Amino acid sequence: MDLIRRNTVGDAVRRAARLFRDRSALVFGERDWSFEALDRAADRVAGHFACLGLQTGDRIAAYGRNSDAYFIAWLACVRGGFVHVPVNYALTGEELAYIVGQSGSRLVLTGAGMDVGGIDVSVLPLQDLIAVALDADAPLAPEPELNDDSLGQIVYTSGTTAAPKGAMMTHKAMVSQYYSVIHNMDYAETDRALAALPLYHTAQTHAFTMPQLLVGARTILIEAPVPEVVLRLIEQERITSFFAPPTVWISLLRHPDFAARDLSSLEKVYYGASIMPVPVLYELRERLPAARPYNCYGQTEIAPLATVLRPEEHDARPASCGRPVLNVQTRVVDPDMNDVPPGTHGEIVHRSPHLMVGYWEKPAETVEAFAGGWFHSGDVGYFDEAGYLYIVDRIRDVINTGGVLVASREVEEILFTHPAVSEVAVVGLPDDKWIEAVTAFVVVRPGHSVEEAELVALAREHLAAYKLPKKVLFVDTLPRNTAGKLLKRELRKQYG
Repeated sequence: MDLIRRNTVGDAVRRAARLFRDRSALVFGERDWSFEALDRAADRVAGHFACLGLQTGDRIAAYGRNSDAYFIAWLACVRGGFVHVPVNYALTGEELAYIVGQSGSRLVLTGAGMDVGGIDVSVLPLQDLIAVALDADAPLAPEPELNDDSLGQIVYTSGTTAAPKGAMMTHKAMVSQYYSVIHNMDYAETDRALAALPLYHTAQTHAFTMPQLLVGARTILIEAPVPEVVLRLIEQERITSFFAPPTVWISLLRHPDFAARDLSSLEKVYYGASIMPVPVLYELRERLPAARPYNCYGQTEIAPLATVLRPEEHDARPASCGRPVLNVQTRVVDPDMNDVPPGTHGEIVHRSPHLMVGYWEKPAETVEAFAGGWFHSGDVGYFDEAGYLYIVDRIRDVINTGGVLVASREVEEILFTHPAVSEVAVVGLPDDKWIEAVTAFVVVRPGHSVEEAELVALAREHLAAYKLPKKVLFVDTLPRNTAGKLLKRELRKQYG
């Protein structure tokens, strides 16, 4: 009976394949995969993983840029009962090793040019999976012992500490989120979507590409959101649906091809992952008057969608992130978990079947995240009288740079290792391109000297490129309160 009633991600994909059959589902470069071909590819690659000795529940890390091989590997994991561990391809060295080791991954799938030197785990090039996916004689995986509560993915988020946390997502969480997305973002089988943002990020995979696949939409997948490529494909493929964070939308608006290309096919434009400046939103709507805008808010731990501001709601509330989606309940509370009145700032908390079941092998952090029976987002916001949500700031000192979270403490700890650094505080300051730029304030030790380039080079030895300080400012002192606590808000106020 459990198998009969089961509703895993792999089951949902199989239903879509039976329904849409030989229609085009995913295009990457010269390869055009039908729904049935993707479904067969998932079976074959899952079988290949089983032949390598992997068992149900084993973790498989995916470390590569966007490709059809990357997406098929994800489908194979959920089909075969393996746990997919997406890794930001910008991570290197100790950061990569930490995620692979902490997750207990038994296999690392690598994209072209990805260096995994020093990791003592089996490695398989992602590109090798294409031959398996196309091999009609490839062995298939046995039916895994899965149910809706089985883990399907562990997604790492920097959060507020130096050590990333792995959000454990069940099949039930992901499928529940797909239903919400399909309902609240008006997906349809006639959509022609462009997927340009990284598939390792939950937004592109789970808020867009997967639910669009399930409704029969066609997706053009590209490696990265290069402005001239995005704009050319929108015109060439008559793209109707496109998602990007504000930084990408800004780069598109500033590119000369935006005015030169015919973008009239765009019907739905989605934005999220960081706060969209209202002037940029106004410009986007003015230059794409026929397109309907959707503002999407959420985070990794909720798979990731929590609220949506729909097109018809933008005129009255352009700064809002909307209302909770179909399967999400949201409150704004004070420290005692009491609801705050409309217009009053508080922490945003959620209840939802979308939510993770906890952080992988981090029980204390899990208890803290679900204190009081609600998931604590770590974001400060407020509701208006009509129940629309507005984001004010992050409670903790997390920097949202280009839609990717960076823990300020992680950067600070690296800079502290320089012998000339006495004190350091890292904050996010407003930036036209990045929305928030990683900025380091440094107090130099007496009798020492250090240049900005030297500190950035030190950070580059240990951190991914997107975590590097965009600017280092040298100051005599850092603002503190009478108890000696560093006041980062004063740095933001003075320099922002």
